[in-house]
Amino acid sequence: MKIQTFLEHHGITTNPFAEEDARTDPVFKEHCIASVYHPSWDKVYGDPANPSTAIIFGEKGAGKTALRLQIVQHLNEYNRAHPTGKLYTIEYDDFNPYLDRFRDKLSRRRQKATDRVLAEWKLWDHMDAILSIGVTQLVDRILTGTEPQTTDSAVAPGSKTKLPFDKHQSRDLLLLSALYDQSLSETARSRWQRLAKRLKFRTWKSYWDLALGWFVTALVIALFLHLGMKENGDWSWWATPWPYLIAAAGWIPRWWRMFKWWGQARAIVKQVRVSNLQTTALRQIFQQFAAAEISGQPLPNKDRTDDRYELIVKFQGLLRALGYNGIIVLVDRVDEPHLINGNADQMRALLWPMLDNKFLQHPGMGFKLLLPIELVRFIEREEKTFYERARLDKQNMIPSLVWTGEALYDVANARIKACATPGKPVSLRDLVNESMGERQLLDALRSLRVPRHLFKFLYRVLVAHCNAYTDENPSWRISGEMFESQLALYRRDQENFDRGLGAV
Repeated sequence: MKIQTFLEHHGITTNPFAEEDARTDPVFKEHCIASVYHPSWDKVYGDPANPSTAIIFGEKGAGKTALRLQIVQHLNEYNRAHPTGKLYTIEYDDFNPYLDRFRDKLSRRRQKATDRVLAEWKLWDHMDAILSIGVTQLVDRILTGTEPQTTDSAVAPGSKTKLPFDKHQSRDLLLLSALYDQSLSETARSRWQRLAKRLKFRTWKSYWDLALGWFVTALVIALFLHLGMKENGDWSWWATPWPYLIAAAGWIPRWWRMFKWWGQARAIVKQVRVSNLQTTALRQIFQQFAAAEISGQPLPNKDRTDDRYELIVKFQGLLRALGYNGIIVLVDRVDEPHLINGNADQMRALLWPMLDNKFLQHPGMGFKLLLPIELVRFIEREEKTFYERARLDKQNMIPSLVWTGEALYDVANARIKACATPGKPVSLRDLVNESMGERQLLDALRSLRVPRHLFKFLYRVLVAHCNAYTDENPSWRISGEMFESQLALYRRDQENFDRGLGAV
């Protein structure tokens, strides 16, 4: 018997349990994202008017990525309903590019061992990566006009309407763009110049040293022509070094500025270890700022967090001008980078620098850390200094993303309803024979623990049931014996799989 025939008999148009990953699951994205929640949803999401931090631990398949997608969906709806108090979302869930650039900037000896690479990872590397994501998408929005940038929803960033930045904020955005814009669509300098033009930021004052150099050079040439063209002119002066020294003296301010900003750019490229900054391009951009405009501004040229905090404050000021009163940073997929590869010790080395109370409780920012359950055992072993720095008691920590049998039953029913013919009520209970009692069914689902195992198992039991019957002699209910036997087989296979992962 075909699975589709079995499902259509119950009024279900598509298989509700064919997908397992929330990122590629159309049933979740189109139907369940706004209706199916984990019991801890309110604590995870919090109050958007006051961004807060939450640290959630869950095993594979517990729904961490689904939670992230739901948070993004709800924040988008909140922003549409509150145009003057929006939240800016930064999804920090792809660590590969940052880890690759970070490793490339270490010595060859340290590059060879993953443990040595991650031992060098610090809090400011996380801050640089988060600023890179946030600044890049902000510049994209301003240049392309992908969403409203002021409280007036009719005004788009890509339009010719003046942006709501004063002179100092325009300078701050251009400074942040020079340091953290990681777009690969064009060169850093051309993109910066486009942004400066969009902001109507005048750079002509920065060319005074270039103008001085050409002026002195032209003056020396004019003197040369004047003396040389005189009747019986004396050319001997030009055989001395003085005219060339005078011409060169006119270029000293220019050369000094080039040398000064080359040194600064080199230090920044060295310290911002997660970026693809190039020293020459960064030096050229810095030289387009007048000295008074950039003097005293924070630059991430040291191995410390102080400058990064100041740059985050500047970024927040820009966002407030655009109608954003806070920032939410979503951290997910910590176990997936190829440098981590699911290793718990390496996940700890990557994530632990971020567990800093000053950072997690930074005013106007909230962090949602969706972390693998394997990291809980490391927290339990930490010493007092870690708890004093992380202050996990203030971070809305959820030690385990637990699903009850009843919650999993509701998830299954919601997916079945989403795939059913409109107006026809159908539930998981309708697919299973009455010989299996409701309490027995809930206990079986509870043993699966997480939604991913639920989907895998229900798909497996549907296949096994349909394979046991023909189209000529169908059975429209799954027997209790079939359900229990497939559950026992699934548990055994899963235990063997987990044991294999542990051995690796």
